[in-house]
Amino acid sequence: MADSEAPRPPAPTVVPRGRHAPPLEVRLTVQRRRLFEAAATVFAQRGFADATAEAISREAGMSKATFYEHFANKEEAILALFDEAATEIMRQMAVASENDAATYPEHLAQGTRAFLKTLAEWPDAAQTLLVEIIGAGPRANERRDAILDAFADTIFTDNEKVAPRYGAPRFASRDDAFACVGAIVELASRQLRTGTPGDIRALEPIIERLMLGILQQAG
Repeated sequence: MADSEAPRPPAPTVVPRGRHAPPLEVRLTVQRRRLFEAAATVFAQRGFADATAEAISREAGMSKATFYEHFANKEEAILALFDEAATEIMRQMAVASENDAATYPEHLAQGTRAFLKTLAEWPDAAQTLLVEIIGAGPRANERRDAILDAFADTIFTDNEKVAPRYGAPRFASRDDAFACVGAIVELASRQLRTGTPGDIRALEPIIERLMLGILQQAG
């Protein structure tokens, strides 16, 4: 390998066949996971417009026939990957927010930290979730709008539930919560597109100031 060549990730897990093969539902789950990982890599490297089912299949070490067993086309693949990534981020944020915090700003920081940590650990999926989905057509944009609304509802509801415990201010409206989500998504998207700042986790204090500033104005 040339010094300038980036190291390849570990080879995908090989699913046994024949007598020792796992049940069909297990094989399909493993295949789907490999296809998700491959799709994230291809979408991040090529962009949605230049990605192909053949490229995703090759990255996953599978045939195109296997790809088409799971997805009708690359649009279906990016929509499924988008849903998977968004669900995982929301799950990580919910788990982090359940931890006790000494102050309300620390409570907000827990969710922010989980969001950025997940993006940092899965940069290709993050690229799909925040950047490539925008160019994937009308259905993708509808799905993106729905997810942004869901994020805003989650932040608004969490604030409504938790803020009184700390005597912290409440959002003036759901639109205020959506304004936070829109700004956060654009900050993260810019980092993924441009590398500014160098580490996406460096956005944490900026996001905290943004949210606390909007809440303080509403209080």
